[in-house]
Amino acid sequence: MQLKLFVLSASSVVLWLVPLAALDKKLDSHKALQGVSLCAAIACAVSAGNIARKLSEQGEIEAIKERAITADVIDEISTSAYISQHQRQQEAEQILNPREQLERLLALTYDGEEASEPIAQKQLAENDSERLGNERAERALQLKAKGWGKAKIILEIWGVSKGGSPKYKAAEAEYKRLVEDAQES
Repeated sequence: MQLKLFVLSASSVVLWLVPLAALDKKLDSHKALQGVSLCAAIACAVSAGNIARKLSEQGEIEAIKERAITADVIDEISTSAYISQHQRQQEAEQILNPREQLERLLALTYDGEEASEPIAQKQLAENDSERLGNERAERALQLKAKGWGKAKIILEIWGVSKGGSPKYKAAEAEYKRLVEDAQES
């Protein structure tokens, strides 16, 4: 395409200048030949201009495509980095959580009469049940958002099949509490 542009541009210049210099302006046939040559030069110049415009538009389109691809790649990389950072943060919190609990246990001192060890064990159990409850709540809400039914969610999370057992009733009550808490939020 660029070769065609250069050939047309050079042809238009040659067709414009050569007849003016080489042909005699006094002869009618030479004047007609100069006119035809000038018309051909104009046609070549217009064609060259059209080709140049098309090349320019193609270059702009390619630049836009390249910028879009670059933006997509940057978006993918930043999303991936964000997700991996979030996962690392969750893993670090899971690793640090038991350590923090141990530090709290070790920081407890005697109350004078009774040892604080039973208190520390009770706090540790409460923290574990709270974390487990939060994980269950999050998972239950995810499954509900996917369109799962109550019985299927209870079976998946609490491992209790539908029925009149006390375990199922407790799981159902906790499920209802989680759903109501989520709707209030």
